[in-house]
Amino acid sequence: MSKILIIAEAGVNHNGDLNNAFKLVDAAVDAGVDYIKFQTFKADKLVSKNAKKADYQIQNTKNSEDSQLSMLRKLELSHEDHDKLIAYCKERNINFFSTAFDLDSLEYLKDIGLDLVKIPSGEITNLPYLRKAAKLFNKVILSTGMSTMEDISAAVQVFKNEGIENDQITILHCNTEYPTPMLDVNLKAMLAIEKEFGTEIGYSDHTLGIEVPTAAVALGAKIIEKHFTLDNKMEGPDHAASLEPQELKAMVSAIRNIEQAISGSGLKEPSESERKNIAIARKSIVAKTDIKMGEIFSEDNITVKRPGSGISPMDWDSVIGKPAIRDFESDELIEI
Repeated sequence: MSKILIIAEAGVNHNGDLNNAFKLVDAAVDAGVDYIKFQTFKADKLVSKNAKKADYQIQNTKNSEDSQLSMLRKLELSHEDHDKLIAYCKERNINFFSTAFDLDSLEYLKDIGLDLVKIPSGEITNLPYLRKAAKLFNKVILSTGMSTMEDISAAVQVFKNEGIENDQITILHCNTEYPTPMLDVNLKAMLAIEKEFGTEIGYSDHTLGIEVPTAAVALGAKIIEKHFTLDNKMEGPDHAASLEPQELKAMVSAIRNIEQAISGSGLKEPSESERKNIAIARKSIVAKTDIKMGEIFSEDNITVKRPGSGISPMDWDSVIGKPAIRDFESDELIEI
């Protein structure tokens, strides 16, 4: 079984402050994730000046007057910031990753050496973006928030048109409400995606807590992506639906435990660790009373008790009616 890939989504939770970004890297390293992911964009190429904030963005920024453009301008990371972040990730021995939200940013991420592209949910219907990503990268993670199966199919076809096959595509089930209500998670849709497209599947989570991503792993997710922050009370669009560092660490631990729990052969048989318990927990046929040699075994003189190192109670019928081959004391294991 291949290792579950855990992506800690720092996103824009640095609030445009590089020192916060470094602290997020430290927290991701401490949690033991595989990748830390940021967001690469130029606000002016991402949203128009008339674009409104989402309801959750208004609530989490506590500002209904500010436009989405104004908000995102404050959250941009410059190319120089990227260089410093990548260098720091190398120093801390963690994989740097980022999502591009415009065409120029796709080219930039390719130029700095990324070989894997993450398509965010909002770009799944952006044909020019998908085509550009497909030409630049040969491995794809596709997030599917707000999508129908038809949306996913159309996007996957763009990649296949460029020669990217199923074994290079992972499709993430996702819901883009921050936080996602439990009733809206619809985790079974992840399995429907796997059946429909035959790719590896994963889950990009925006619920509160760690239960749902852990459950997704149990259902077969190969990639888990989860937002995290230094403090979920910080002002900003994504903090409120993000894990704090200790929660991120707990999620990684839970996923690694589930990863081990589902890694077995699938055959129902005693495990190596429990074989020693068979004789202790199971029972054998023993003498109920003192029994003399030649006496006939019956329900009056034999019974079933631990340990399980003698004749199995499943052989009860073959013991009843046989003569004792020797004297047996009460509680002694019966032999025939």
